[in-house]
Amino acid sequence: MSEPDLLRKERGAILELVLNRPAKYNAINMAIADGIADALDVFRDRRDLRVLLIRANGKYFSAGADLTDIKKGDTAGSSSNERTWYRRGRGSFHSMFDEMEAIEKPIVVAHQGPCFGGAFEMSLSCDFRLAASSATYRMPEIDIGCIPGSGGTSRLTRLIGPHWARWFVLAGATASAQQALSMGLLHDVFSDEDFGARVEAFCEKLASLPPEAVAISKLTIELTADLERQQARNVERLANSILFLGDEHRSLIAAMIEKLSKKK
Repeated sequence: MSEPDLLRKERGAILELVLNRPAKYNAINMAIADGIADALDVFRDRRDLRVLLIRANGKYFSAGADLTDIKKGDTAGSSSNERTWYRRGRGSFHSMFDEMEAIEKPIVVAHQGPCFGGAFEMSLSCDFRLAASSATYRMPEIDIGCIPGSGGTSRLTRLIGPHWARWFVLAGATASAQQALSMGLLHDVFSDEDFGARVEAFCEKLASLPPEAVAISKLTIELTADLERQQARNVERLANSILFLGDEHRSLIAAMIEKLSKKK
């Protein structure tokens, strides 16, 4: 019996997802997308799970969306969701990547090899991006006359600025792990030999941190990213208040923060 395309494991407070189609360069098909979406529901709702780690088996992290899977669904009699699963439906890239950003727990992605296209876009929605020295990065969409449209262009520009976003989106150029680190795309690069152990140690450290402070930190960073200085400071004050007030006051402060965020 063959293994599933996406493996799901729990190690204490860490939920681990493993792309497991090495013969297909870990291209993301409907089964993987739906599996990630299901895992996000579990990760969001279970208080004992504090860190989500996404990694892959084989030489590639992922070649991106499986275009053959998309075309296979684009046949007479196929439902709209089957034909366009990567845009709509349970495991759509759009909603899935938004959900990854919204969950108030850290998500770590670990690239042991090339990370292209839709997998690159998914990685931009994660909180931490770690890479082995052999990892490379590319957005190949320009080759077929389109752009990374599941938040890939906008998230990338917000993260590394228009200067380097042009490198990937406009030129379709490739970057090594060290180049990506210098751009600000990655948080750290480890040797191929030490990669697994270093990623595991990083996730264990994250899982040991106070969960409420981690959640508030993630939310506050996102809210303040595009605010002017004084508004950002006000959000910080409100966010810090949540950590020092009792439970009965926290919902009120959280509602105030959400209201401020809608004015961005």
